[in-house]
Amino acid sequence: MGQLLYRCRPQACKRHPQWAYDAVIYELNVRQFSPEGTFAAVAAQLPRLKTLGIDIIWFMPVYPIGEERRKGSLGSYYSIRDYCAVNPEFGTFDEFRALVDEVHRLGMRAILDWVPNHTSRDAVWTSEHPEWYKRDPLTGEIATPYDWTDTAQLDYDNPQMRRGMTEAMLFWLRETAIDGFRVDMAMLEPLQFWNTCVPELEAFMDAGARGLFMLAEAEGPEFHTAAFDATYSWELHHLTVDIARGKVPAPAAALRDRLLKEGQVYPPDALRMRFTSNHDENSWSGSEFERYGAAVRQMAALTYLLPGMPLIYNGQEAASDKKLPFFEKDCVDWSGLGGESDELYRELNALRHSHAALRGGVEGGDLFAMDNSLPDKVFAVKRRAEDGLVIGVFNLSGDHADLEFHDEDFNGEFRQVGSQEPALLHSDAHFYLPPWGFFVYFK
Repeated sequence: MGQLLYRCRPQACKRHPQWAYDAVIYELNVRQFSPEGTFAAVAAQLPRLKTLGIDIIWFMPVYPIGEERRKGSLGSYYSIRDYCAVNPEFGTFDEFRALVDEVHRLGMRAILDWVPNHTSRDAVWTSEHPEWYKRDPLTGEIATPYDWTDTAQLDYDNPQMRRGMTEAMLFWLRETAIDGFRVDMAMLEPLQFWNTCVPELEAFMDAGARGLFMLAEAEGPEFHTAAFDATYSWELHHLTVDIARGKVPAPAAALRDRLLKEGQVYPPDALRMRFTSNHDENSWSGSEFERYGAAVRQMAALTYLLPGMPLIYNGQEAASDKKLPFFEKDCVDWSGLGGESDELYRELNALRHSHAALRGGVEGGDLFAMDNSLPDKVFAVKRRAEDGLVIGVFNLSGDHADLEFHDEDFNGEFRQVGSQEPALLHSDAHFYLPPWGFFVYFK
């Protein structure tokens, strides 16, 4: 049968909207998504994203950006001046509301990036509610977290501030019909706040027969108990980058060990977000091509084979290799649309939607390792559900791999990602993979 790496069994966990289990999430940076950098320009591309196979669009912060101590000419998206308004550079509030409505009309969902740890230093709350902020004990000024000198630290010991934060989130659910939030640096706020706030947001959504989806930029099983549907799988991501850079001596074994540990700690219905890029990684560490090199395509495919939810950062489908600046205007390079990356993501998205084995949480298939003759460098896994079987084989090295499989499921006729021809597999036959090569088979 092979070693069980990840079991999808019921256990106490936040209940998810049904539409989240097979969803693909797409992070959209309005400023850099188009030359115009506007809501209208995003709206024009929504049909393409639907065709790509996107289910949830995560809009990076759309709020007005502070001017005091602003970084760069345009400032950080995460230095928010007003939680209940939109950045006029992007468009009007009505235009954003219409954009969300169009997302829904096309059968997708929209979540909004939320930044609850801090505001800009000239935010409306700093003048209306200065008592909602922490103070520097030496100067008495509003405190600044870390080296984020353009921001002001909110005080979660203040119950009125916590109430104001919840009301601001309810504002967006009510006024724009968004479907949830991605919470920036969720580990910086008391977990008890989220365990109290989110049920109130859920109650509002349930009253209108809408599901609430919550994504935490955080890692830890405790976030899934009551507040969040999905969390970042940062540790796994960093491991895959190290593997691609040749820093891990037995990469396949290390990956299996990492997944075993994760599966033992997290509730099986927890949705772990799998990714090869996001706005932070792109802006500060470079594009996925810089970080993964020749392994970039196989690592993209791997995010779909593992239990969880795959993320695409805008431009990955076009193989954009730009490192987008955080505080200035640039634009994704869309010249690669229609190329190999576009086709790969379309195929992987279609496979996720059509095969129950690849769903997240308890609705997906358990993840089993497949015995092979090169267990240290070839990562081979299978997932099965509803009479469907998906197999992934990944050569996690820069060497050629000539191997054999010893698994009863590695037999029969399969379809294959990246090929129109059927594949006939035999467990007793030699199997060849080029450096950083991979195959995804399904039936």
